[in-house]
Amino acid sequence: MIATEKAFPEKKWKRLERGGGIADRFFMKGRFWFVVVPVLLVFLMNSLQAADKPFVLFLVGDEEYRSEESLPMLAKILRRDYGYRVEVGFSVDEKGFVDPMNTESLTKMSLLKEADLVVMFLRFRRPPRYDFEYFLKYLEEGKPVVAFRTSTHAFRFADGEGLNDWGYQEDPDKIHSNAGGDRVRELLGQSWIVHHGHFDDGTKPLTQVSLVDEEHPVMRGVRPFKAYSWLYHVEGGGDTLAGNPNILLKGRALKSNKMDKLDRYPIENPVAWTKTYKGKDGREGRVFMTTLGHPYDFQEVAMRRLAIQGMLWALGKEAKIPEKGVKVPFVGNYAPNNSGYGEGRFKAGMKPEDLFPN
Repeated sequence: MIATEKAFPEKKWKRLERGGGIADRFFMKGRFWFVVVPVLLVFLMNSLQAADKPFVLFLVGDEEYRSEESLPMLAKILRRDYGYRVEVGFSVDEKGFVDPMNTESLTKMSLLKEADLVVMFLRFRRPPRYDFEYFLKYLEEGKPVVAFRTSTHAFRFADGEGLNDWGYQEDPDKIHSNAGGDRVRELLGQSWIVHHGHFDDGTKPLTQVSLVDEEHPVMRGVRPFKAYSWLYHVEGGGDTLAGNPNILLKGRALKSNKMDKLDRYPIENPVAWTKTYKGKDGREGRVFMTTLGHPYDFQEVAMRRLAIQGMLWALGKEAKIPEKGVKVPFVGNYAPNNSGYGEGRFKAGMKPEDLFPN
């Protein structure tokens, strides 16, 4: 008998000839691990790539600061430079046109159940309760949040809806009536208090922005600049920020209607900070918050860099921020309307896909 026959007795030859068990054939021919290992490697590589390509959901809706233009601009940069999956939810009218005056509309909130980061620039939104539940569940999981300016008063529900802690309209007859908001303060660090006044909106800067924590990853490559945003009061005169935030930037009002009340409303205030909050199971979620956000602020490289680096930090990806900061050239053109409240101040007739093509 030849060597091959000794190694494989007659019964095993017959099993192979009639198509014996798959495992037998792979083991016999030494191919099992050559097939399984590559499959496992592909699975692991795909999993790692998915973890490195998070899903970022932008929620946009304010009547004054043209966030429907500025945040899609940032979303385009994030998608182009990092390949992340990015979606933008807008306030729209009954025909599907972007309408920041429709405070009861905020699309794509259901995608919060998939999102790894929510970026919000909201003011007085009152989404349906079933949509708002997606936001509450997102926070229960301790996921990260990035927020701009009017997000200190992101929501305004009717008194009696059971959501007063998120902000409610105390006087239905007053268009700017707003109360409550303790949960917003707990999440972001502060709720709405007051600002230092409007002066010649968009014609000249109103706040000098200076650095506080230059060593923080979000601050890499960020330089002092002048902002068109009028200064929000968030701290001082008896008011404190919640959650022990790390102040990154401070602003000094270049013009103020509070000059006779500076003990109560200091001329300098924080304008950007980081903090954390705790989800339902105690998991800590990162928060980056800035009270800046005039549409012209984003024409500054420093402002766009601050915003994108705030998002990367919130995602736990500060290692992607180089020492000199990320590059943030526009994707296409950015020519926003000036700030201003009411109909006729935003670009009418725009669909979501016009502002953020998929």
